[in-house]
Amino acid sequence: MRVVIAEDAAVLRELLGRMLVERGHEVCAGVGDADALRTAVAEHRPDVTVVDIRMPPSHTDEGLRAAIDIRREHPGTGVLLFSQYVETKYATRLLADGSAGVGYLLKDRVANVAEFTDALARVAGGGTALDPEVVTQLAGASRRTAELAPLTARERQVLSLMAEGRSNAAIAQTLVVSAGTVEKHVAAVFDKLGLPPSQDANRRVLAVLRYLRT
Repeated sequence: MRVVIAEDAAVLRELLGRMLVERGHEVCAGVGDADALRTAVAEHRPDVTVVDIRMPPSHTDEGLRAAIDIRREHPGTGVLLFSQYVETKYATRLLADGSAGVGYLLKDRVANVAEFTDALARVAGGGTALDPEVVTQLAGASRRTAELAPLTARERQVLSLMAEGRSNAAIAQTLVVSAGTVEKHVAAVFDKLGLPPSQDANRRVLAVLRYLRT
């Protein structure tokens, strides 16, 4: 996996880079501002980029705006936003165009190296990886539209876990049910949301985006 890291805190940028290299990934570039990020992505065409939302010079939303530009100009590059706090307006803006290959994690998740690298790999592969806190706040802030009304409470729970990027096996473990039961719930979600048969990965992304944007 080829990665570009955009983080203005040099110590954290170095830590992330070392962690990924030790696990066999290639860090193409590590940069400290949004303009350098755009340049690095255009030059290296990485599989995924890790982007701090708040970057110089104003430390507001420079990273987010660069991430949106990257998704538009380099759709083959996944974007994983990195933030100290949950900021739903930023997550909503990243998800607004319905793109796959996006993620949003809180910075303290890097302490769990396996969880962080797994999330990065999902985003690089065109999936989603959303921090549980992000999912909770986005779902809480969203309107419960008629589109989701047919879903049972359990199906919404499964869909929420799908939004975090969890596999069927991981969902089964979390809910303490069989994998077959989860597969039935997932199939019901696809059917009730009107998602026709296609690649399951694509349907999962579409279901998650619909859930978070309603």
